[in-house]
Amino acid sequence: MVNVNEYFDGKVKSLGFTSASTGRASVGVMVEGEYTFGTAQAEEMTVVSGSLTVLLPGETKWVRYEAGQIFNVPEHSEFHLQVAEPTSYLCRYL
Repeated sequence: MVNVNEYFDGKVKSLGFTSASTGRASVGVMVEGEYTFGTAQAEEMTVVSGSLTVLLPGETKWVRYEAGQIFNVPEHSEFHLQVAEPTSYLCRYL
């Protein structure tokens, strides 16, 4: 089953799914903007296309992640994103 999610007035859209090879995950697209997301469980984020500039919990320095790069977000936390161009991602729930 595929779940459709929409956030920030439609500026972030994702499709949630579960598969044997990936586990529980979502794929989506973010348009230009700044976003803050909260996590219930740990997440592994892969930038598929475009780039994300990320401020992870407990950090003071923003880091840019390009297509193919991965970052991890701890459970029960918040992370901040700056998106300069439409960017796609894969989020695996760990």
